[in-house]
Amino acid sequence: MNIEILRTHCLSLHNATESLPFGPDHLVLKVENKMFALIPLDGSVPSITLKCEPEQAIVLRDRYRAVEPAFHFNKRYWNTLYINQDMPATEVLQWINHSYTEVIAKLPKRIQAQYANHIQHD
Repeated sequence: MNIEILRTHCLSLHNATESLPFGPDHLVLKVENKMFALIPLDGSVPSITLKCEPEQAIVLRDRYRAVEPAFHFNKRYWNTLYINQDMPATEVLQWINHSYTEVIAKLPKRIQAQYANHIQHD
C-alpha cells in the first residue's frame, strides 16, 4: 500500500478535504475543518497518523509492531500506523474510516446529521 492509495481513500470519504498546514512534508486530511488523518510526504517510512481511543490503541500496539503513539500531537487519541510493516492494507483503510467517524462524532449534532448516510461503521 502506498501513500497515494491512502490519500485517494481518505478523499473518497464524504466532504473530506486536504491541506498542507504542516508545510510541504505532510498532507493533512480534514472533515468539517477537523483533522482525521496526517500523511507524511517526505519519503520516510510510509505511515498515517489517525485518531483512536486509547484503549483501542493499546490493543493495536499489542497486536502489531507497526503502531506507535503520535507524541507530536501531545494528545493520547492520535496514533501512527506504519503501513509497510505488519498491519494488512484492509485494516489500515478500516482505521482511516474509524478515525473519520471519531472526528464526526465530536462535531455538533446538527452537523453530524449530514453524515448519517456516509459513515462507514467498523
